[in-house]
Amino acid sequence: MLISLKGIDINFERLGSGKPVLILHGWGCSADTMRAVANYIAAVGREAVLLDFPGHGKSGKLSKPWGVDEYAELTEEFIERQKLRGCDALCHSFGARIAILLAAKDPGIFGKLIFTGAAGIRPKRGLKYYVKVYCFKLARTLSKVKFLDKLFRLTEKSGNAGSADYRALSGVMKTTFVKVVNKDLAPLLKNIGNETLLIWGSEDRETPLYMAKRMEREIKNSGLALIEGAGHFCFLDDYRRFCSIIKVMLEG
Repeated sequence: MLISLKGIDINFERLGSGKPVLILHGWGCSADTMRAVANYIAAVGREAVLLDFPGHGKSGKLSKPWGVDEYAELTEEFIERQKLRGCDALCHSFGARIAILLAAKDPGIFGKLIFTGAAGIRPKRGLKYYVKVYCFKLARTLSKVKFLDKLFRLTEKSGNAGSADYRALSGVMKTTFVKVVNKDLAPLLKNIGNETLLIWGSEDRETPLYMAKRMEREIKNSGLALIEGAGHFCFLDDYRRFCSIIKVMLEG
């Protein structure tokens, strides 16, 4: 389905029935990346609501660079238009940036929060490192989703895949990427009062474990679950373990 928000066609789906869970995907991904988890949520009696952010998946492109604030405003409008206020939210990486900004400003917009590989804390390493490494690791991980195998094979052939992928972005999305990564949301963590579950892969290199531990310290009502051996996409690396963890949160 499509809905027009901020002049952009936004692709979204609603699966199952019951109290809704809004699923916010990571940067460079789409709703399809989290479809398996969404199907599980629908199977256990909850409604899974997925959307593609602008510039991602089947949604329209940006005409000018955005930052986290603009993405958050669009998400807030989506929640209002779809009557989702008070829904639980499952957020991966970039999606957690959006949820942090919204929950810190308006505690009632969400119920429970589940963050996995959540971004938002400015990394110790510089932006150049993440530009070179993140995009390649993203493609490698997404190769686990069958229909994205071709993307990985093409990316892997490049001698410097991360930089090549970054160069392939449009000028608008390059600037957007830089704006997003440079925004430090750490000062907002203390303002989040929602019950929050942090799920992290022990081998996550994109949002390292020290970020999870800081979030656990600063978000008042939070707890951390670690998935051993998993990386930034722990919901793909160990799908069964991930689902068993969120089941407790969703049913509690």
